[in-house]
Amino acid sequence: MSASNTPRPWLFRTYAGHSTAAASNALYRDNLAKGQTGLSVAFDLPTQTGYDSDHVLAKGEVGKVGVPVSHLGDMRALFADIPLEQMNTSMTINATAPWLLALYIAAAEEQGADVRKLQGTVQNDIIKEYLSRGTYICPPKPSLRMITDIAAYTREHLPKWNPMNVCSYHLQEAGATPEEELAFALATATAVLDDLKGKVPDEHFPAMVGRISFFVNAGIRFVTEMCKMRAFVELWDEITRERYGVEDPKFRRFRYGVQVNSLGLTEQQPENNVYRILIEMLAVTLSKNARARAVQLPAWNEALGLPRPWDQQWSLRMQQILAYETDLLEYDDLFDGNPAITRKVEELKSGARAELAQIDGMGGRWRRLII
Repeated sequence: MSASNTPRPWLFRTYAGHSTAAASNALYRDNLAKGQTGLSVAFDLPTQTGYDSDHVLAKGEVGKVGVPVSHLGDMRALFADIPLEQMNTSMTINATAPWLLALYIAAAEEQGADVRKLQGTVQNDIIKEYLSRGTYICPPKPSLRMITDIAAYTREHLPKWNPMNVCSYHLQEAGATPEEELAFALATATAVLDDLKGKVPDEHFPAMVGRISFFVNAGIRFVTEMCKMRAFVELWDEITRERYGVEDPKFRRFRYGVQVNSLGLTEQQPENNVYRILIEMLAVTLSKNARARAVQLPAWNEALGLPRPWDQQWSLRMQQILAYETDLLEYDDLFDGNPAITRKVEELKSGARAELAQIDGMGGRWRRLII
């Protein structure tokens, strides 16, 4: 295959944000200058839970695990000199997703951008906050309504925007098995799509199914993680075709971004984390038919503290070497027809279906359960 026919690689991202909007902006611009092709914004805990930086409950947490954004001025500073109309931005935000997306749109409008060209996603998986993280604000029923209200809004005003990243990442970190990751993420997605029906015209519903994306975790068990992604692809195609009658294959495509498992990085001998990160990245890039659309890697020393720009650059270079210096992108899927892979994928799918059946027995694919 000639270089001109080689498929484009996934989006290169680093999950970043700290201290102030201005400092985070400088980091973003530096990373983009080094070849990063998309942004992934980390917000601090007060922003995630709806507190301004000067609130008494925010004390000690401002800018600690992400960037603080309290108002439009912060959002404006965060993306200064970054043309949002040309950027693909992922915002890892859930309970306050409607508000942060509104600020992002306002900042883009101030830049003179055509908001219909904005590309990116808000995680907006408020259901997952009840399962694994706890940074929820509203009760489940209005939380689900906000998810689908955003989806309906983006259909009309931001047609290139992904209104939700169904997030299984934190499920793994909370102790879920691969089968539970598959089942709980797919159950959340069906709850959202069931609620979205009626909020968008029937003729636009298949396209909205196609705009739902996922955010997953890739751990150190390489073969299992790769097979999990192939199982996700096959189960999502099955659900969207059989449950929702989506005929166009492009709207049934399982689209996902990934952050490899930060929780598995060690403080002891942190240099060995480089190998862990590489192996975990291979799980979501080697299989063409289940390849991630965006990859963000932690820094090798993340278990020790906030990564320096040089540390993040190392993780970016790891992606660039795999995409541009190897021949990975020149070949069809390397694992199709492999009997060991096929057996493992079927095993994971069977386990996920059993979990989904149990959820149905408790009242339906999360929808009745949370309402």
